[in-house]
Amino acid sequence: MGKPTGFTEWSRVPASKRTKHERLQDSREFVLPLAPEEAKRQAGRCMDCGVPFCQQGCPLGNPIPDFNDAVYRGRWKAAFLALSATNNFPEFTGRLCPAPCEAACVLSIDQDAVTIEQLEKEIAERAFAEGWIHPQPPAARTGKKVAVVGSGPAGLAAAAQLNRAGHSVTVYERDDRLGGLLRYGIPDFKMEKGVLDRRLALLEAEGVVFRTGVDVGREPGFRALREQHDGVVLAIGARRARELEVPGRELAGVVQAMEYLEHQNRVVAGLATREPRLDAAGKRVMILGGGDTGSDCLGTALRQGAKSVTQVELLPAPPRSRAADNPWPRWPLVFRTSSSQEEGGAREFGLLTKQLSGSEGRLQRLHAVKVELQREGGGPPRLVEQPGSEVTYEVDLLILAMGFTGPDTSRLEEELGIRLTPRGAVQVDARFATSVDGVYCAGDANRGASLIVWAISDGREAAKSLDAWLMGRASALPTRGRDASFG
Repeated sequence: MGKPTGFTEWSRVPASKRTKHERLQDSREFVLPLAPEEAKRQAGRCMDCGVPFCQQGCPLGNPIPDFNDAVYRGRWKAAFLALSATNNFPEFTGRLCPAPCEAACVLSIDQDAVTIEQLEKEIAERAFAEGWIHPQPPAARTGKKVAVVGSGPAGLAAAAQLNRAGHSVTVYERDDRLGGLLRYGIPDFKMEKGVLDRRLALLEAEGVVFRTGVDVGREPGFRALREQHDGVVLAIGARRARELEVPGRELAGVVQAMEYLEHQNRVVAGLATREPRLDAAGKRVMILGGGDTGSDCLGTALRQGAKSVTQVELLPAPPRSRAADNPWPRWPLVFRTSSSQEEGGAREFGLLTKQLSGSEGRLQRLHAVKVELQREGGGPPRLVEQPGSEVTYEVDLLILAMGFTGPDTSRLEEELGIRLTPRGAVQVDARFATSVDGVYCAGDANRGASLIVWAISDGREAAKSLDAWLMGRASALPTRGRDASFG
């Protein structure tokens, strides 16, 4: 719990960042480490709250009070052992998670929450620096072969756990490099790819086999893959992008966010040269979508040297503080400013795109109307256009960051007969098992586009269930939270 009176003595101090001017000149991470003494104070703010709502708010059930107490007492290795018992990749979550644990922190009722996410990163980086993280291949193999399709956080977590249980695991990735959205969807300024490569090298040293450039749906096919392995985990993500269905969508200058971000990640990695159509330099840029993906596009456009950038959210601006129907410890639906939004650009709320126009096949203008939420009687709120509120924007590059509609499941249905949910995701039961024996599913493919921490949690849970099915007994792999005692 840290120091019993720590939260009354010390205020929340976030990690320092490189200056905005400096960080816009490159694609390196901009969040700086906490000084060890400051990390101790921040961990010491963890209070003796009795019920650790933070741990319940974390999809992984991380033992947050335990590792906070250890950091406060200078027992960094103990903190790492506690954290790594539930989280395979704290170096990822410590950089990329929106921290639902902090939203559930008891201190956040009327103060600033404990800096849980940053402490995860500090613990993980200390562990790497001290050599506490090293390959730990299983002592024996079970003789069972498992295929994991997809190398995003869900697939990697499932592979790590199944390999730890002694199964021979092969991860199949469609892209030319491993990592899924961690590789090509997350900008380097949020997580440099050396962080990912460091972990992949460890998994490979532990015996996980990786095969890139393999589109399983085409070759060997899902049916053949299932026949060649004792079990399969589907971690194919949910990368079908939501479309903008308005006149003018076909104009040059309109791109999907993932295409835009992937290209920039390839350029930063030296794998591609910049394409003019995906380059914001000197352009008037608009981004449709106010979430994390849209924010990543904003930061990328600023680094590319855009003339102007405007990020547009369909819904009205959220309140500055919790509404009465949004009590703690629920996720706070409040106005936020991301690191990219701190760096520049404009933000617009409550705008509905009606039409795109241009000349000679190229985008020049976006036509929109203002909308507001209205509720009639006891019905759900709906967006209503405001008469006379039409507005036109001059735009050269329009980036669609409106979310994702689900996974590509066509070949899964055709070859395996996998059942889908009404929304088109892979249907699973409480054990993450699909309708096909020996085939399990984890992450966005069944949950829908969600958080990295949920992907890791689902990957671990699917691995535990598949291990039990393969061995015909209760799994030795840990589940979330206090039950995570394995390894």
